[in-house]
Amino acid sequence: MSDNKWSQPDAPPPPLFTGKKERDYVKQVNDELIEQVIGQTIIYYPISIEHTHFNSTYGEAVKKTFLSPVKVNAFVIWESEDVTTTNLGIDRIERIKILFHKRRITEDQNLFVREGDFVKFSDRYYEILTLMEPRWLFGQGENSFEIAAQCVRAREGLFDAN
Repeated sequence: MSDNKWSQPDAPPPPLFTGKKERDYVKQVNDELIEQVIGQTIIYYPISIEHTHFNSTYGEAVKKTFLSPVKVNAFVIWESEDVTTTNLGIDRIERIKILFHKRRITEDQNLFVREGDFVKFSDRYYEILTLMEPRWLFGQGENSFEIAAQCVRAREGLFDAN
C-alpha cells in the first residue's frame, strides 16, 4: 500500500500563462494593434514639475510650464457633449476618454500620464481630469496594462500650445 501514497513536489509549479514571455507577447500584440490598426495619434503635453510654481497652500499652479510635446498612439473614445444654457449664454462641455497602453508609454517613451496634463486630439485640446487603470493582465493587479484618462475639452485661453 505504500506505493499508492501521494507525495508533495519540492517546488510549486510555475504560474500558468502569466510569465514574462506571456506579458511581453501581450505588449507586442497591443503595440501593433494600437499603432497600426485601431489607434489614433494624440499630442501629449506633460507638465514640468520642476519649472512650474505651485501654490504652497492649495498645490495648484496658476501658470503651468510644459515639457516638449510627445506624439503618442492611443485609443480615443468620444464620450459626450453636455450643453447647458445660462444667463450668460450656451456652455458646451465635451468629454473624451483616452486609453493609453501603459507599458508602451512608460517603458518605450518614458512618459507618465498625470492629471492636469493636456493632450491635443484632432484640432482640439483636452485636459486630463481623472486617471484609472481598469484592465489587469491575467487578473493580476500588479500587471495592469491600460491607463484610462477622462478628459474634458480645454476652454479657449486656458491652454496655449505655443
